[in-house]
Amino acid sequence: MVYIKSHNPDPEITLGSFPLISEKARVRSAELGRYTELRDHVEFVESSLGDYSYVMERSSIVYSTIGKFVNIASDVRINPGNHPMHWVSQHHIMYRRKQYGVAGSDDESFFAERRLRKVVIGHDVWIGHGATIMPGVSIGNGAIIGAGSVVTHDVAPYTIVAGVPEKEIRSRFRSSTRDAIERTCWWDWDHETIRERIDDFRDVDRFLALYGSR
Repeated sequence: MVYIKSHNPDPEITLGSFPLISEKARVRSAELGRYTELRDHVEFVESSLGDYSYVMERSSIVYSTIGKFVNIASDVRINPGNHPMHWVSQHHIMYRRKQYGVAGSDDESFFAERRLRKVVIGHDVWIGHGATIMPGVSIGNGAIIGAGSVVTHDVAPYTIVAGVPEKEIRSRFRSSTRDAIERTCWWDWDHETIRERIDDFRDVDRFLALYGSR
C-alpha cells in the first residue's frame, strides 16, 4: 500500500488512487482503498477503509471493517477499548504490563479477545460528530448515526438512529425503495461510471428508473 502524506490535507486537493493521510495521523496495520482520506490526529489501527471513505479529525478507529463511501465526522470512536470489569482490578497495569515494568510483555490474550469483537460498517454510512460505536456492532448500508450517539446494537440498512444509547428515529426510504437501491450495488461501480452518472444520484426515482433493474 502506498500513502500520500500531507501535513495539512486541503479539501481542495483532488483525491486519487492513493490514500491521503495527514502526517499527524497514526496508522498501523491498515488497509485503505482509493480516494480515501484520514485527517489530523486520526488513529486508525488494524482496520480497513473502503474506496471513497474518509475520516475527519481526532477520530479513533480500531479493529474495524469499513465499507465504501463512508462518511466519518470528527471526534468519532469506533470500537473503543473496554476494561476487564470481571478481574480484581480493571487498570491498565493488568494487561499493559510492559509499560509499567511488571512483566516483559503485555497480556496478549486480553487484546486477542478484543480483536474478535470487530465493528463492521457497510457502504454509504454517515457517522455524525462525536458518535461512539461499541465493540461487536454491525451497521448496515446507507445508515445514519446521529451526532453524539452511543451505538450498542446492530443498525439495520438505511436506518437513522440517535441518542444514548441509540434509538431508531426512522428509515431513510420505504422498504421497496431501500431494497431497490441495495440491488444496484452502485458502490461497486467504477470511477468513470460514477462520474458519468453523478447527477442522477440527486433524484431517487430517476436513479432507480435508470439503474434499478440492472
